[in-house]
Amino acid sequence: MYKLVILIEPQADWDAFDQRWPEFLRPCEQMPGLQRETTSRVDRLLHGRYHTGLIHELYFDSMDVLKAAMESPAGQEAGRALQRITEGQVTLLMAHHLEDEMSNIRAHGEADA
Repeated sequence: MYKLVILIEPQADWDAFDQRWPEFLRPCEQMPGLQRETTSRVDRLLHGRYHTGLIHELYFDSMDVLKAAMESPAGQEAGRALQRITEGQVTLLMAHHLEDEMSNIRAHGEADA
């Protein structure tokens, strides 16, 4: 699975941002191949220099599907909306997403002991 990770810098006016956020979500959620999405509000920076106010992640079956979604009309409109809403205070990352269940993690840990 691949995901598009959207890191949005802290906004001067989160209320105004929240009112405009659906301008991005509407086309974003129409992107072909989108499997799921998550949004996380960042409460505090624990360590490091990069300040992020919001993390939005879009999940796709493969890198090719992700790229095609971004190139689609809905993906292009979502990108334009994101730039407008954040005034360019955004970072985009593509990541190979791996996930495991705790039961599987524990089973492997016990086998190593």
